Formats: sequence, C-alpha cells, structure tokens
Amino acid sequence: MPATVPMRKDVPLAETWDVHSVFASDEVWGAELEALTADASDFARFKGRLTQSPEVLREALDAYLHLNLRLNRAALYARMQHNTDTGHPASAARMSRVRTISAHVGAACAFFTPELLAADPARLRDWSATHEGLRIYAHYFEQLEDERPHVRSEEVEEVLSRLGPVFGAATQTHGIMVDSDLTYGTLRGEDGEVELVQANARAFMASTNPDERRSAWTQYADAHLAMKNSMANLFATGVQQAIFTMKTRGYGSVLEMILSRHRIPCAVFHNLVETCRKKLPVWHRYWRVLRRALNVERLHPGDLAAPMSGARAPATYDQSVAWILEGLEPLGRGYVDVARRGMTEERWVDRAVNKGKRMGAHSTGTVGTHPFIFLSWSDDLLSLSTLAHELGHSMHKHYTCRSQPLPYAGYSLFAAEVASNFNQAMVREHLMKTHPERAFRVALLEEAMANFKRYFFIMPTLARFEWEVYERAEKGGAVTVDFLNKRMAELFREGYGSEVELDEERIGITWAQFSTHIYNPYYPFQYATGISGAHALCRKVLDGGPEAAERYLDFLRAGSSLYPLDALARAGVDLSTPEPVEATFAVLEGYLEELERLFP
Repeated sequence: MPATVPMRKDVPLAETWDVHSVFASDEVWGAELEALTADASDFARFKGRLTQSPEVLREALDAYLHLNLRLNRAALYARMQHNTDTGHPASAARMSRVRTISAHVGAACAFFTPELLAADPARLRDWSATHEGLRIYAHYFEQLEDERPHVRSEEVEEVLSRLGPVFGAATQTHGIMVDSDLTYGTLRGEDGEVELVQANARAFMASTNPDERRSAWTQYADAHLAMKNSMANLFATGVQQAIFTMKTRGYGSVLEMILSRHRIPCAVFHNLVETCRKKLPVWHRYWRVLRRALNVERLHPGDLAAPMSGARAPATYDQSVAWILEGLEPLGRGYVDVARRGMTEERWVDRAVNKGKRMGAHSTGTVGTHPFIFLSWSDDLLSLSTLAHELGHSMHKHYTCRSQPLPYAGYSLFAAEVASNFNQAMVREHLMKTHPERAFRVALLEEAMANFKRYFFIMPTLARFEWEVYERAEKGGAVTVDFLNKRMAELFREGYGSEVELDEERIGITWAQFSTHIYNPYYPFQYATGISGAHALCRKVLDGGPEAAERYLDFLRAGSSLYPLDALARAGVDLSTPEPVEATFAVLEGYLEELERLFP
C-alpha cells in the first residue's frame, strides 16, 4: 500500500477509463445538452397525435427512445467523471446540469406513456402485427400493458418526472458524504502513515496484519457512526419517496412495484430470503474454520476478510486479465477477443486508486459507447474476482446492445447479476483445475468464500433488513436511527452466531455503508438469485460444450426482449423456485468442506 494516495490528476492514464470516447470534451458534451433541451421541447409536436397513423406512432416511438438514449449518454459522461473524483467542483457541476436536463426531458415526455396507454390495445396489437415499422415494438406494447394500471394522467406523470431531481437528493447526499466529506483517519503501514479512503478501504480490511485490518474496520464504521442521525434521516427520506411512488402508482407494496415490472413474483424474494435464513448454520461453520486458521479465540468483525494463509496470493492486473480470458474460453473466441480488447486496448477499466474515488465496483455504459468497468485495484485474487464480475456485466451490455433494437437494449438487475457472477464462477473453476498447489488453492478458496460471503450472507441480510424497514414504513411506523441500528445488529448477531464478537454499535451502522444499494429498493436480494443462476449456468456450459455456451450467449443477447425469468429458463435455469439457491449452497458447502480439511 503506497504511503500516499494520489490525486486523480496524478494517476497513470492507462489505469483510467476512456471517458472522452463518450464525449470528446466538456464543450462537446455541453453542446449536446443544449441540443437535447431543444429537442425535448420539440417532442411536444407528437402530443395528441400518437395514434394518428402507424407512421406517426413509429416516428414518435423512435424519437422518444433516442431522446432518452442521448440523455443516458450525457449522464454517463458526467457520472464517470464524478465517481472517479467525487470532490472535484466541476464533477458536481456536471451532475447538477444532468439532473436538471433529466427533469426537463422527463417533463417534456410526460404525455407519451399516458397517451399511448389511452389507445385501444387491440389497435396497437394490430399495427405491430401488420405494419413493418412497428413489428419490433410488439413486446414493448405488451410491457406497457402490464404498466397500464399504474400509469397516471399526463399531469401527474409530469409532476413525477419533475420530482426526479428532488427524489434523487437523499441518495446523492448520502453518496457525497461517504465519498467526499467523511474522513476515515490514517493507518500505519509498512511505508508509514497512510490515509484511509474509500478507494483503499477494502484492501486495508483484508490486510494480513490484524491490528491494521481491525483498525481499518473500526475507523470506517466510526466515520459512518459520526453521521448516523443524518444518514438515518436520508435513508428514511428515501424509503418515504419509494412509498410515495408506490402509492401514487397504485401498487400494494414497494416490493410488488419493483418486481412486477419484470413479471417476477414476490415469492421469488421470499423464497430466497427464507432459504438463506435456514442456511445460516453454514456460515457458523465458516466462522469456526476461519477462527482456527487465524488462531484466535473469537473473531473480531474486522477479521472476516483476513487471509487464512497469512498472505495474499499475488495477481497483477496483466496476469489477472490472462487468467480471466483463459477461464472464459469455453464461451468462444468472439467473446474472449472482445473482452481482451476491452481490458487491454480500449480502456474500459478504471482501476486507479486515488483520493475522492468512490468505494466499490460497477459496470456502466449505454448504446453507442463502450461498456466501462469501475474498481480500485490491488494485486490480489479479490481484485481479479471483482474484475471478472464487472466484465460479466460489461459483456452482457456488449451483447445486448449489439443484438437488440433500442426498445430492448437494456435488461433487469435480476438478469444482470447472473451474468456478472457467471464470469466469476467460470474463472474460479478454471483456476481450481490449473492450480493444485496448496497456497494458491487456499487463496482461491478465500476468494470464493469472500464472494459468497458478500452475495449469500451480507446481501441476504440486507434484504431481510430492508423488507422489515419497508414493511414497518408502509404500515406507518417510524424509521429511526435506533430502529435501523438495533435491527441491523440483531440480524448480524443471528448470522455470526457465537464465533464473532458483536460490536453492536459498529455492526449496527452497516446499512449506511451500502448507500448504492439501500436507495435502490430490493436490489440486494438479486445478488443472491444472481449467483444461484450463475452457478447453474456455469455447470451447464462446462458440461454441455458449445451448444450450452451458445444458449448462455443467447441469454446475454436477449436484453429486455424477454422477461428475465423467461430468458433464464431458455438458458436452462428456473429461478422461480428455491432449487438453484439450494444447489448453489451445496457448491458453497463443498468449498467449506475443503477448507475444513485444510484447517482441521
């Protein structure tokens, strides 16, 4: 770990993503915002005319989708610069401009969906069946029909659009606090005092030095605790905003609102949460073997990411790219070549560690741009795994955007988390087969358990937590800091059992450390369904050869042209039942059994 964390302007260009492939300069981006403002206002020419003729409807649909595509591209440019340097005034100014233009576009288009839904459904079906220009919109009209009971009048839709910047304020403020305003202190590393920042926090919490990792965990929690009242108020605001939208649109619950738009039954959520709750004893076994490996009487919460072997297996970026590509070879040369170019030539990946960079990792991009990958790199297998995960998202975007027309060039979070976890499962299987040596194998098992811990322990715990928060709030109960922290600590107490010390206050603030998840209702559970679908498909590809690989690629190509459960069923997995979750827990238990043999 370097003694100082560089400013964004001082990191090597090769470690940054190519933001100027999205827009060549701020000036070009600004000109596009001006044009977008004018074109959004001009969209009013379609008002009252959508069903005048098939030709007018096709023109309006194309204009509507392209306006939103251009808005997405403009927002992408602003977010890419903001997420890598959250404290820079210019980044904040760009984000402010995007929020303003987004509200303007939303208001200008507010009449579109209500007017379209006011049309005779039989006419739309007939036009999509008989008019060549509208043929591709048949499934789009079907999706609109699902929304019919929940779309409001033009006036209400315009108000909801204009509320966008206001409703985004809670999550934006929370993000600014943790990425720019909170200070996490310094740690004494091998090279002297090092500032703890979002971009290096994960690496410090996985340190081989117990004092260093425990201090990092403690200081990180304490920084959030210092703002617990403000953060709780922001979260409560976000919850009320979701409930306002739910009630305005006539849904029975926020869970129903989030899942029904993709025809995912609420039972999928409840099956997942209940299965993960029943499997908590598996995690109690893992904490025991980790405690034995670390040779401690009881685990500190800051020990849970510690390496069992006392050292991290090194994995440079270049070596990691090579291993990832080898693991993905069963998907074919076309997939591998695109992935190689993205990670080595086209600068998809922003891996620099710098001040002001957000914590975590994600993939982004839109139609007409590269997919992009955001992470903070450290030379270990955990970074390799994160890169493989985000590459899965990016390749999903690549295949969808190049296979589907604009109406279907997106996909649900439910499907997205399958693609990302699939890559991790494929690469892990490859490395397990090719590296039998004990030290490397222990490191691989550590990586596997770290991944499962996030997706099969932390995220289901957060899912249980948010279900209780929303159920309480939907019934009129208060969402207070005391309730949030107390319930969070209780859930983790259940998950940790007797093997982990329960620092109730610091563990209780865990919810505030996932600001990108808790403001996106019912996102966390989709990590667990995602890893379940991923392991099922990984096994099919490895056992089934090229035909199974092609079915998986068809899933990536499907975008939103199919509902996610249908697209996954075609690829060979049924996530409407608990069976894939149970089967993936069996994979986890296999890793655990090997660790128990290695650390008796």
